[in-house]
Amino acid sequence: MIPIFESILPIFLIVLLGAALRRLPFIDQSVWPGLETLGYYLLFPALLFLTLATADFSGIELGTVALVALIAVAVMTLLLIALHPLARGWGMSDSRYTSLFQTSSRWNAFIALAIAEKLSGASGLALVALVIAVIVIPLNLINVIMLIWYGTGARNMTTLARRIAGNPLILGCAAGIIINALPFGLYPPVAQSVDLIARTSLGLGLLMVGAGLKLNDVLRPGPAVLSPVMLKLIVFPIIMVGLAWTFGLTGEPLMILALCASVPTAMNGYLLARQMGGDAPLYAAVTTMQTVVSFVTIPAVMWAVGLISAGQVAGG
Repeated sequence: MIPIFESILPIFLIVLLGAALRRLPFIDQSVWPGLETLGYYLLFPALLFLTLATADFSGIELGTVALVALIAVAVMTLLLIALHPLARGWGMSDSRYTSLFQTSSRWNAFIALAIAEKLSGASGLALVALVIAVIVIPLNLINVIMLIWYGTGARNMTTLARRIAGNPLILGCAAGIIINALPFGLYPPVAQSVDLIARTSLGLGLLMVGAGLKLNDVLRPGPAVLSPVMLKLIVFPIIMVGLAWTFGLTGEPLMILALCASVPTAMNGYLLARQMGGDAPLYAAVTTMQTVVSFVTIPAVMWAVGLISAGQVAGG
């Protein structure tokens, strides 16, 4: 477990650096929203595009990995919908429920990509990019629908269509998949330009994760914060690993699927909650708590899955 922990430690050190930088008095606070917007609309889509456009998927069980990821998202979605009556029984408003839903279903691909690159290099990046390509559209679709239906904003199909069609992550993934499928690759100077942009995305993305944390919320977590922490960091990995094991996945694909399921929620859902009538403060509190707790749970999940994978190999 120590090697896994040491592989993940640099990622969390960068997150902590982001949290520290956000609180330094000599850094203009107005810079952070601009960096967040730049990362969301340009840097991270560029990374997804380049990774998918240049990924070598040969030897990867594409269909099985994609199917497991999609089924896991579907199972988690049904579970969260089933929890809505319970949430109302606990006195949770519909707007707070949307933040519970978002933080339990969304995942931080910045952290997943950074850890995958550290653990497995290019093949790990390709697998995470594949999972992103498969589930980014349904996850965004589901969460936008939930915010339109349960949030305090207006319910209309125009808002839904605009959010999906203009999502930069969806557009980046779609463009990368199209380029990968073509018989010719990117024009080298263009590929090099995109690569220079994409290289900055992981480091900046992790800094922005840290900058967005609300550390005071960790000191007084309530049920509305703790329940999505449990659902996202424990229940979802169990669902994903159970499905992957059922479908016969082992080795690197199993480990990467476990990683994708065990990372904390994505920060961009906070903006969505703020813009579409969700509970943005609750989203920020849950994100902070999940990020802190995942520092322990991610190595634990990866270690447990490593034991399962080793047992499968020995049994086979």
